[in-house]
Amino acid sequence: MDKMWSGRFSAGASSLLDEFNASIMYDRKLYKEDIEGSLAHAAMLTKQEILTTEELRQITEGLNQVLSEIESGKFEWKIGDEDLHMGIEKRLTAIIGDAGKKLHTARSRNDQVAVDFRRWVLKRNLDLVDSLKLLMKEILVVAQKHTETLIPGMTHLQHAQPTNFGFHLGAYLAMFKRDIARFEDSYKRNNVSPLGCAALAGTPHNVDRDMTAQLLGFDSVSVNCLDTVSDRDFALEILFNISTMMMHISRLSEELVMWSSYEFGFVELSDEYSTGSSIMPQKKNPDVPELLRGKTGRVYGSLMGLLTVMKGLPLAYNKDTQEDKEGVFDSVDTALISLEILKEAIKTMEVKAHNMESACSVGHLAATDLADYLVEKCGIPFREAHFITGHAVAKSEELKIDLSDIEFKYLKEIDSRISEDVLEYLVLKNSMNARTSAGGTATVRTVEQLEQFKTFLIETNPELFI
Repeated sequence: MDKMWSGRFSAGASSLLDEFNASIMYDRKLYKEDIEGSLAHAAMLTKQEILTTEELRQITEGLNQVLSEIESGKFEWKIGDEDLHMGIEKRLTAIIGDAGKKLHTARSRNDQVAVDFRRWVLKRNLDLVDSLKLLMKEILVVAQKHTETLIPGMTHLQHAQPTNFGFHLGAYLAMFKRDIARFEDSYKRNNVSPLGCAALAGTPHNVDRDMTAQLLGFDSVSVNCLDTVSDRDFALEILFNISTMMMHISRLSEELVMWSSYEFGFVELSDEYSTGSSIMPQKKNPDVPELLRGKTGRVYGSLMGLLTVMKGLPLAYNKDTQEDKEGVFDSVDTALISLEILKEAIKTMEVKAHNMESACSVGHLAATDLADYLVEKCGIPFREAHFITGHAVAKSEELKIDLSDIEFKYLKEIDSRISEDVLEYLVLKNSMNARTSAGGTATVRTVEQLEQFKTFLIETNPELFI
């Protein structure tokens, strides 16, 4: 069958070109958006008296039949049709005849695909927001149980100061809340309609772009047609937002891998979300968080791929832009299943609070508290206090104990200005609870932070806590 654009050509396309040029085997994912866009376009053309009411009826019934055929699996996707737009239009014309040929009036595949892909991406932004909130809820549930459970706070992967596990998980809640804001901001910024831009310069037909924008759920129409048909910022944004979100997931996954090791023993992942070894029967591998780390690199690749495609394109539309979809489709699918499986892994894991608290007795986590005591109670300048505390740590090392267990007599030998009340400063739970500044790890502050996250979730998705 001749291509719909074949009038200018004297020879048909080779089968190799058909295979190389076609996008129909993956862009058919946009079938619903394409049919909805065509229904809106036809309704507008009828209002503007470019189509008759009878032609609108035929087109509407025909498109609904095509939709039914696609969703029932009866529709035949043919590589010779190039893309889903041509495939659907050909089938529509076969069903209803000449009225189907009029549907493309005042429209180009350039604005058509821009509408379809943009609306699909906008919907996925909201799907990802919903999935992020579900993940946040499960993290919050665990965090609220452990606002007094001590865990070593680390810098450079070295024991630094005592914190609580709820506070630690709260850091990831803050990350995921920012991810939600990015997806929502991207949705608002990109919710503008390309329909009516045609190939690149608009159309001489008397169209009503505001009408189709309203019918399709857009907030407004785009400003400049030349930009609009070649714009893929909305696709780049969702890839960047997914990449940033997956980076956060990967950081949490890295900690789950470490925490579930014998060396840490802070958590145990459930059997449902762990695997074994083909040769070592004792193994219980944290494959879920490991795969999440790996899939992060996968979505980074999609982002870099599309950035590279777009970097040298002149205005307006170029065929290179056909490479925009596969990476986005794959990244969205990857992100959604990653959020789901991480949620379940968090929900079903066992937190070994005793091991977390035992780990706090290693690494002299109360050292900063001793320095703070010397400044606050003894009036010693911080730099000198830092030096004195270093001596106390060295003495603890010599005695093969943690600084939190050192006897008062040894501290008095190091500096006579130290009084016995110093020992209260070295109690690890006291150290954790001393950090009461806004955003700090004290249990009272952690509870406040978690309540803020819960309030955010309730205000935006109240059904989460029903």
